[in-house]
Amino acid sequence: MMRENGMSASFPARVFGATPPRKIAVFRALQLGDMLCAVPALRALRAAAPLSDITLVGLPWATSFVKRFSKYINHLLVFPGFPGLPETPLHLPAVPNFLGEAHRQRFDLALQLHGSGTISNPLTMLFGAECSAGFYVPGEYCPSPLHFLPWDEREHEILRGVRLMEFLGVPAQGTHLEFPLADADYRALQRSHLSVPAPGSYACVHPGARLPSRRWAPQRFAEVADRLALQGMKIVLTGAPEEAELVQAVQHAMRMPALDLCGRTELGALAALIAQARLVIANDTGISHVAAAVGTPSVIVSCGSDPGRWAPLDHMRHRVLSVDLACRPCAHRICPTAHECAEEVSADDVAMAAAQLLDLKMPCAAGESVAGNAAGVRA
Repeated sequence: MMRENGMSASFPARVFGATPPRKIAVFRALQLGDMLCAVPALRALRAAAPLSDITLVGLPWATSFVKRFSKYINHLLVFPGFPGLPETPLHLPAVPNFLGEAHRQRFDLALQLHGSGTISNPLTMLFGAECSAGFYVPGEYCPSPLHFLPWDEREHEILRGVRLMEFLGVPAQGTHLEFPLADADYRALQRSHLSVPAPGSYACVHPGARLPSRRWAPQRFAEVADRLALQGMKIVLTGAPEEAELVQAVQHAMRMPALDLCGRTELGALAALIAQARLVIANDTGISHVAAAVGTPSVIVSCGSDPGRWAPLDHMRHRVLSVDLACRPCAHRICPTAHECAEEVSADDVAMAAAQLLDLKMPCAAGESVAGNAAGVRA
C-alpha cells in the first residue's frame, strides 16, 4: 500500500532516509520540565525533517510551548487523558474525538516520547499511524522491535530522546536546552512589577514544586536567601499562583527584604526574569530546566526525584544536591516517613554550593557548623 506522497506503508528500521515521513506525531503529554528535556530530540527531528508537518500530542498548557517552539513543532493535538496516565485527569467523552482526529491526520510516523511504553505504547498504536516508534519495557508489549528501544529507567531524560532519534536515523544536534525569549517576554516582565531589580543583581528563589514530597523546607530557602542578601544580592521570590502561601512562608521567615513575584509572571516573563538573574535556588522542578535553558547558574535541591535522570547536564553551572536513599525515586505526594531526602540537605549545603558558583563567602547562621551534614549530600 502506498501513500499519496509515495511512501510505503512499512518503513525500514531507520525510518529517516532520503525522504523523511511527511506527517509526524510526537506523543509527550507532560509538564514544562519534561517538555524542555525533549527539545534536543525535537531539534534533531526538525533538522532531519525540515519540511515535515510535526504535531505534538500534549497537554492543553502546551499551546504556549508549541507557539514558542514553532520552529520545531507545527501543531498541537490536545491529549484528553487516558486510564493509568496521571499527568491529566481523564476526560472520557473527549477520547473518541481525540482518536478520530488522530486518524484523520493520517500520520506517517507516531513517536512515543511519553514514557516507558507500558501504557503509552498501546495508546500510541491507537493513533493509526503508518509507523510507530519509541520505547518499551523488555518483557512487555513491544509494537515493533525494529522501531522501539528498550527502556532504561536510569538513563538521563535528555539523552534518552536523542538516543531514540539516532536509532531512527536522525543525527543529534547537541544536547543543550533552549527557551527562546522575545522582546514581548521582557516587556511582560517589566509590566509585572515596576521594581524588578537590574539584570545580574538578584537571585531567584523558587520554593514550589507540584508535589509536597518534592519541596525543601521554606525556612531553609529563607535562610539561604538571607545569606545571599547579606552579600548585597537582591532576592526575588517566584512561584505559581497556587504556591502563594508557600512563597509567603519563605518571605515571612526571612530577615532581609525580598520581592514577591509569585503568580505575577506568565511563563515567558518568568523565563526572562530567570535569564537576567545571577543565580536560581529551587527544588527539582520545571524552573531547574528553565535555568539550564537560559544559562543561569542554579543550585537545585532534589527531594525524591532521580537526579541521575533529571539533573542538568552542565555540572559546572548547575549544582544538584541530593541524598542517596533506598526509597528514591519517590512517587508519593506526601512523604510517608520523615522526609529524609529533604531534611538531610541543610541550608549550609545549599549556601556553600551557591558560594562556589558565585565565588562568594557565605555567612553561616548563628550556632551552625559550616560543614553541616554535607557528607551525606551528593552534588
